[in-house]
Amino acid sequence: MSKVRVAIYARVSTVEQAEEGYSIDAQVEFLRNKCKLEGKTVVAIYEDRGISGKSIDKRFELQRMLEDSKEDIFDEVIVWKTSRLARNSLDLLQIMKTLSENGVVFINATEPYDTSTATGKLMMQLLASVAEFERTTIIENLKMGMNARARKGYKNGGKLLGYRSVGKGKESRLEIVHEEAEIVRKIFNLYVEGKGYKAIANKLNKQGYRTVKGNLYGISGIREILANPTYIGKIRFNKMTDWSSKRRKGKNDNYILVDGLHEGIISEDIWNKAQEIRKVRSDKYPRTYSGEFPLTGLLKCPECGYGMVASRTTNTLKDGTKRRIRYYSCGKFRNKGSVACRANSVRADEAEKYVFDRIKKVMLNEQVLKDIVNNLNKTRKEVIKPLESEKKAIEKQMENHAEKKKRVFDLYEDGNLPKEMLTERLKDLETKMEQLELRKLEIMDKIRSNSSDPIPYKVVKEAMQDFNKLLSSADKDQRKLFLQLIVEKITVGENKKVDTIEIHFNETLYNLIKSFLGEESSYDEDSSSSFVFAIAI
Repeated sequence: MSKVRVAIYARVSTVEQAEEGYSIDAQVEFLRNKCKLEGKTVVAIYEDRGISGKSIDKRFELQRMLEDSKEDIFDEVIVWKTSRLARNSLDLLQIMKTLSENGVVFINATEPYDTSTATGKLMMQLLASVAEFERTTIIENLKMGMNARARKGYKNGGKLLGYRSVGKGKESRLEIVHEEAEIVRKIFNLYVEGKGYKAIANKLNKQGYRTVKGNLYGISGIREILANPTYIGKIRFNKMTDWSSKRRKGKNDNYILVDGLHEGIISEDIWNKAQEIRKVRSDKYPRTYSGEFPLTGLLKCPECGYGMVASRTTNTLKDGTKRRIRYYSCGKFRNKGSVACRANSVRADEAEKYVFDRIKKVMLNEQVLKDIVNNLNKTRKEVIKPLESEKKAIEKQMENHAEKKKRVFDLYEDGNLPKEMLTERLKDLETKMEQLELRKLEIMDKIRSNSSDPIPYKVVKEAMQDFNKLLSSADKDQRKLFLQLIVEKITVGENKKVDTIEIHFNETLYNLIKSFLGEESSYDEDSSSSFVFAIAI
């Protein structure tokens, strides 16, 4: 009888956890010994070092383990505690479901419940709920501590132009960095003198100034500086809650605003003038009505490839009448000025007419559509091989980075690496891992879309014709919505004319179009493993 093949999964989320006695190596050693005593063979080890158990998104080793579970590499997955696998009950259920579907048994070494039974599964879910409760309690306590700290006039974390943190832990406070403070004063002075966000960003970039992260200044960055009361000696905290999940929907009107323990950079007089100007300008220049520029973000700048955004000019004719002209201009130029790119403006009326006419012409020309579909099906077969090679290369790089993370932690645990350097190196490795993971997901998506059965001409023809019906009958907002969903990108040539239009369809969009038209989908989902195609016209 062959030995049971086991995969070990271990995780620590912070340096402190490693210090408290359940480091990665301690977990792995414990699990190895347990497997040895039970006569099982360890065939793979997956380690997420310094990664939170909040979700599975950035836990690349866990994701790799789940992918490997499909390949019959191991029979069991063993962890030290449920909390190492997931602190979220929904994530745990999904992980358990994936392993079960792939015929892999899950083993919890210190909380031994048989997950093949209903009772065992219930206990695992209860343990996951307890782990989630513990994590939520820790977060709530942390938030309470940060709120209390803010009310005392201390700033909570984050780099800020013009200041640096001095002191350690709870007693750290802000101290002015005089070189950066001059930039802050320059920004406020330029604004009260009448300069706009873009003009200020452009001026700073031309003069060689950079943000605290070393990037070019942009409109949003200037806006945030001008709206930040820290610069007049105040502490503002908790204006946005649960940013990671709610984003701007988490706006909190009952935020903390108190006198800080730090020295202000801007006088209250300058601050008040700046806020009054901001209010007047926001009332006078409301946001552009989005439906008037349906190609926003879809048109790509011919110079830098950045999305193009709405722009207007007003010309005065000889008879005194005013004529407003719409353009699409490079978003990077509009945001960061001429240091970043040029305007490369495209007349909106001409671009929109060309795009809609071109789409309609292709949609209604059967021979053109047939040629496109034939080329698509031929190309799909040719692109898979290099994609698979790149995927293997990325996985190898990810393995190397995971090994580097292990070595960095080993150095720290042996006392050969200071905590500050550990944090810096881990952050760098995690950034690289995230980039590789994103590229891997892109490749896997392309492989899936190109490895399906040939795309049927009938489906393409119906999809294009139905899209044409929508464009003809939709109002401004609906038209922009459909374009954003279906048009991947529109390139502009050096002559500032539209060059190519890339249209992207899949089952979801196809069925969505049908539902908007009140029609039943004629696509047989069983006829193909996937239905995805992109057309450049």
